[in-house]
Amino acid sequence: MDLGLKGKTALVCGSSQGIGRAIAEALATEGAAVAVNSRVAEKVEAVVAEIAAATGAKVAAAPGDLTDPAAVESVVAAARAALGRIDILVTNTGGPPSGPFEDHDAAAWRHAIAQNLESVVNLARAVLPEMKERRWGRILNVTSITVKQPVDGLILSNAVRAGVTGFAKTLSTEAAPFDVTVNCIIPGYTRTERLVDLAEADAGRTGDTIEGIYERWAREVPLGRLAEPEELGAMAAFLCSEKASYVTGQSVAVDGGWIKGLF
Repeated sequence: MDLGLKGKTALVCGSSQGIGRAIAEALATEGAAVAVNSRVAEKVEAVVAEIAAATGAKVAAAPGDLTDPAAVESVVAAARAALGRIDILVTNTGGPPSGPFEDHDAAAWRHAIAQNLESVVNLARAVLPEMKERRWGRILNVTSITVKQPVDGLILSNAVRAGVTGFAKTLSTEAAPFDVTVNCIIPGYTRTERLVDLAEADAGRTGDTIEGIYERWAREVPLGRLAEPEELGAMAAFLCSEKASYVTGQSVAVDGGWIKGLF
C-alpha cells in the first residue's frame, strides 16, 4: 500500500532511540523527509546517518531539549530550515520516573509536566499555523497505555499523559476544518530503553529479576509477548499518512490487547 508519504516532511521528537527512532525510520522508508530530535547532538548525528543510509531518504538533525520552550523553537526552526516545512509532527519524550505519590516532590511534578505535556503544547503551537495555511497536516502524540488503564506505580505518567490526551482531543476538533488531524498512539509494553528503566525500578522494589519482570508483563498481554518498536512505527506511519485522512481525535493502542476497556 502506498501511504502517500512521498514528498512529505516530518519532525519526529525523541527519535534517537526506541519508539521515536522506529517511527522516524518507518516514515523515511515510506519516502518522507525526516528531522531527528534528541537532547544529545552526537546521538542525533549518528542516527541521521544510519537512517539515511538504510532508507535513502533525506534525514536532518534537530537536536534540543524539549522541556525548554526556547529550545522547542530552535528545534522547529532547524527542522524547517533543513526540510523546507513541517507537514508531520510526532511528539515523543521520555517517560517520567516510576514510584508512588510520596516519592515525587513538587520539582518532579513540574519536570514531568514540562517534559510530557508542555513540550507537546509548545510543539503544536509552533507547527500548527503552517499546517492550517497549507490545509494539510498530521500531529501524532506518543503517549501510553496509562491514559486508558492506569498502571500502579506510574502516577506521574498516569496523570500527565492523560492531560496530553485531553489536549489532543480538543485540538483535533479545532484543527479538523483545515484538514489537519491530531491523534495519539498508545504503546503497550515495548522493548525499549524505557522498559529497561521500569523493569530495573520494579526489580528494586520486588527483588525479582529483570527477565522475570519481562515474563510477568508478557503474561499480562493476550498476545503473550512484548511489542517491538517497529510495530509502533508501522502504526504511526499509517496515522501520519494520506490514507488516515479520516482518522482524528483518536488514541490508538498498540498493546497486544493489554487494555481491558472497550474504548
